[in-house]
Amino acid sequence: MKVDMKVDYYPGDTGEFIKVDEEKCTGCGDCAKFCTRNVWVKDGEIYRPKNLKDCAECGACWNICDFDAVIFGEPKGGTGVRFEFG
Repeated sequence: MKVDMKVDYYPGDTGEFIKVDEEKCTGCGDCAKFCTRNVWVKDGEIYRPKNLKDCAECGACWNICDFDAVIFGEPKGGTGVRFEFG
């Protein structure tokens, strides 16, 4: 049985719900390697979340960071990922 899944986003202002602690970031790039949506980009010696509109809010970047440099919070404005199965 095939199940179709649609990924969509609730409307609203996403704000900065993912940030990097610049003092803790070592520039290893694991956040970018494990992000399937290309949210993280190298900016000088560290990585920063730049493409927040593409984020699926899965938390992979937060979970993989061994240095606790990823700060993952709640999006403001009633946004959030929404999965629909049909």
